Amino acid sequence: MSYQIFKIDPYLAPYKQDIVRRMENYKRKKKELIPDNGRLIDFANGHEYFGFHQTEDGWVYREWAPSAEEVYLTGDMVDWRWLDLKLTPIGNGVFEIFIKGKDTLYDGCHVKTIVRHNGQLLERIPLYIRRVEQDKTTFAWSGVITNEPEYKWKHLKFKPRKNLYIYECHIGMAQEKEGIGTYKEFIKNVLPRIKDLGYNTIQIMAIMEHPYYGSFGYQVSSFFASSSKYGTPNELKELIDTAHGLGIAVLLDVVHSHAVKNTVEGINEFDGTTYQFFHEGGRGDHPAWGTKLFNYDNNGVIHFLLSNLKYWLDEFKFDGFRFDGVTSMIYHDHGLGTAFTDYGKYFSLNTDLEAITYLQLANELIREINPNAITIAEDMSAMPGMCLPIEYGGVGFDYRLAMGQPDLWIKLLKECPDEYWDMWWIWSEVTGKRPKEKYIGYSESHDQALVGDKTIMFRLCDSKMYTDMNKDSNDMVIDRGIALHKMIRFITMSAGGEGYLNFMGNEFGHPEWIDFPREGNGWSYFYCRRQWHLADDENLKYGYLQAFDKGMVNFTKRKRLFSSLPKSLYIDNENKVLSYKRMGLTFALNFNPTNSFEGYYLTVPKKGKYKVAFSSDDAEFGGYNRISKEYVYTAKKAKDGLYKIQIYIPCRTAFCLERLKDE
Repeated sequence: MSYQIFKIDPYLAPYKQDIVRRMENYKRKKKELIPDNGRLIDFANGHEYFGFHQTEDGWVYREWAPSAEEVYLTGDMVDWRWLDLKLTPIGNGVFEIFIKGKDTLYDGCHVKTIVRHNGQLLERIPLYIRRVEQDKTTFAWSGVITNEPEYKWKHLKFKPRKNLYIYECHIGMAQEKEGIGTYKEFIKNVLPRIKDLGYNTIQIMAIMEHPYYGSFGYQVSSFFASSSKYGTPNELKELIDTAHGLGIAVLLDVVHSHAVKNTVEGINEFDGTTYQFFHEGGRGDHPAWGTKLFNYDNNGVIHFLLSNLKYWLDEFKFDGFRFDGVTSMIYHDHGLGTAFTDYGKYFSLNTDLEAITYLQLANELIREINPNAITIAEDMSAMPGMCLPIEYGGVGFDYRLAMGQPDLWIKLLKECPDEYWDMWWIWSEVTGKRPKEKYIGYSESHDQALVGDKTIMFRLCDSKMYTDMNKDSNDMVIDRGIALHKMIRFITMSAGGEGYLNFMGNEFGHPEWIDFPREGNGWSYFYCRRQWHLADDENLKYGYLQAFDKGMVNFTKRKRLFSSLPKSLYIDNENKVLSYKRMGLTFALNFNPTNSFEGYYLTVPKKGKYKVAFSSDDAEFGGYNRISKEYVYTAKKAKDGLYKIQIYIPCRTAFCLERLKDE
């Protein structure tokens, strides 16, 4: 059978058998899970069966523990006596108990599961528990029964926009205070900012419960529990509902690539065995992250993870997912130290076909639940077909993160003075992509904001940010930093993909880094917050960057920029000027650090009259108003057959020209 992927990318022809094997494995596993042409949406219902469910006269609790000899429930309701409530085995590794009395379990009741394996009693947290809390005195974690009133949704008809402007955020560190922010505070203080900036999507990190706050949410312990660090499940629902009312879609940063290795707090060895969820031996341990790795060929694992996706979509009305750690999932070496320089690296014994099959099933399920849902893959390897439909031979994601773009900017800023920047290399790295696959462009995400790295603005200005960001201060380092910060974001957004992402605070050049509370910093929250006042202070230059970001987002949204692809018009590497067109607009950037060009011949797509529609040099953006928005430029055909205008291009500026309608 021939798949569309080979027409889209002819270079895949030598690897036809690998793509065919990918598709055969997907079809085999799907038939194994749902015979008789069933649907995944009817399969992925673990959360509706397992866990705690209230009935008319009591509670039913079911647990999946295939290697357990006995299973017990304990908690506040029995004064933590371990063996009072014994579950009954009912087959296929499932245990069940009915607890009479509607008030026997109650909202806020703390519970744990006790598993007997090889004669030993093991203390565990229920797999499908929907809330987990840490005792402030003992620091021990336990499950919590949630019996909140049913949330009344106000915006059930919301549909996300397809042109994504994503504001990546973390609830806990979204506040000014030196502490953990809440869902309620995010609703009040941050959502209005995001709306005002023009972003139409938020991507929330660290929602799935994680015992170690400093893991940034990437070491998940309880997959069905929204983190109690920030508030209650209903408060998270209110946040999502409020965002929908503002026209903002909400994506969950979902972590199905690995899990925390903890046994008492997590799902590791829940029934006494590693192999309940994870590979045994070295294959089950991530060598860099110290976490456990799922066995994606285990049908019980697939049921658990697919049910998890359905739970977040149905219960909380998330609009889709950003899948974390996809590269780690799809290669046996997790992409560590591998340079993906040729196609053979993607189709080899190093490829984890079982993980790719799981991702295909996940994307198919998500579409069955919500055809408007959005899925984004965090894959630095650029696996071919990641963002092509499954029926084409692809994996089924909508977008992939353009992970090479932040690497480009950090490498340039670290290793090369900007007077030597190669315009051809920049253009290639910003626009390079798999054919027919959509990308989310970004110049920096949370990765570049963490201790051990630096944001673009901090790398550009360093200690000068502490002393020279006042508007009455004139400093060459700050001037350079502001100019390049704007230009880097401008080309990344306007040429880097079919969507755009920014990590919260980076739009105004948030100083310093993110450092979570830890022993090494005295468990301080000082660097684990966002200093919004810096952007709002009229005496500081941070406001220039925020105004530019807002202007850039709203300008490109109005022009529906992501509806077409960019095309190069002219690259002048000697003078550090490049120009390109997209959606009928002409973009030009002069990266030259010193030379401004009077009467520069700038290529435009066609004849006619042009005006500057957007400029990084506007005074409100911290510029010098050197580019006129009133002057009308007339394009003439040059000797080389191209249409050109003559224009003044100041150094370190970016602008966009719009062709006037024919009179």
